[in-house]
Amino acid sequence: MDDFKPRMNKRRSAFHLNAKLARSTWCDVSGTSLLNLKELTGRYALSVAAGDLQFLNGHWYITHSGLLRIALRRHCSGIRTTLQKDLSDRSTSHWVFKAIVYKSLDSKGFVGYGDADPSNTSPLVRGAEMRVAETRAVNRALRKAYGIGLCSVEELGATRMSSTPVPPPNVAHSSNGNGQPRLRDQLCLLIRRHNLDANLVKAYAADFCGTETLRGASRELVESFISHLSACAKEDRDALVCRLNSYSYSQDTEAKS
Repeated sequence: MDDFKPRMNKRRSAFHLNAKLARSTWCDVSGTSLLNLKELTGRYALSVAAGDLQFLNGHWYITHSGLLRIALRRHCSGIRTTLQKDLSDRSTSHWVFKAIVYKSLDSKGFVGYGDADPSNTSPLVRGAEMRVAETRAVNRALRKAYGIGLCSVEELGATRMSSTPVPPPNVAHSSNGNGQPRLRDQLCLLIRRHNLDANLVKAYAADFCGTETLRGASRELVESFISHLSACAKEDRDALVCRLNSYSYSQDTEAKS
């Protein structure tokens, strides 16, 4: 009983932080949505800042990273994935995966299936349907293993991925008149919201703007990149992460040369 009050205070603090960020990120988070967020925060220790949750069309969805964090905290023993060759069709880019989550070494495993093809994925992931199918399978298996009734955002089809428009932060000019600090705030918010690698985002931004560094880009180019990044992250985060990872390879190559 001695640590009951500290635990309650910690949960209350976590919820207030989640609620504050959620309201600033999605304009229609209120009432029942906040009550649901409180329940999710207390039960699963999910974090909006860490990208564990997404709010789309008035509903909360857990993310792949959020599910993996729950599995890590609960000492998941392992995850095995298998391509279902008899159900897949390479010619049409239709892939089906089976995933098994083992909560402990003696666990029989919790099974989940995931499928993906051009008809139920975003155009941003054309050619990556196999990876999307595997992610969906893992998500379903994790949700079964840990009793999470909340659907994951990666399981949604392309037609259901459109989210409630998020009003951009105020981009009014700063005291020095160039507005760049405000733009940097927007970019940092996007990075935190979608749990992206800041260094890879900067590399992508420089490439997008056609400059050696992001600092050398004009305000108009930075604004255009922020809009582009926001749209990509909301439409299909997995595809965006794949794109960012390509810059990781470039950075490694430059470092070795």
